[in-house]
Amino acid sequence: MSIITINNTGFDPSEMTIGVSDISGSDSGRDQNGKMYKNRIGTKYKISLSWWCPTPAETSTILTAVAPEYFDVVFTDPVSNTSVTKTFYVGDRSAPVKWWQTNNKRYNKVSFNLIER
Repeated sequence: MSIITINNTGFDPSEMTIGVSDISGSDSGRDQNGKMYKNRIGTKYKISLSWWCPTPAETSTILTAVAPEYFDVVFTDPVSNTSVTKTFYVGDRSAPVKWWQTNNKRYNKVSFNLIER
């Protein structure tokens, strides 16, 4: 079983960090005494993913999975320790070339963030 499924394709990234962000209401902020009022209206997930030294074919598979504007992601929620499915979009993608050999190209790393919609 893969660590994460993106758009119905399973992946085992080299690195994966799951973050949970609070979404605050427009009336959040500090009062005249400096006391903070967060007024959380929800939470959203951000998943940072990296693959080290993928082949061109692996790179293409990874980047194709996150090509749609929105897509479903299945992962283990660290808060509930259960498998969840949520809709995400992708941030900027990076795939720097590591080296060239005779007809053999590798990428140093493929990395991006998935942000919950």
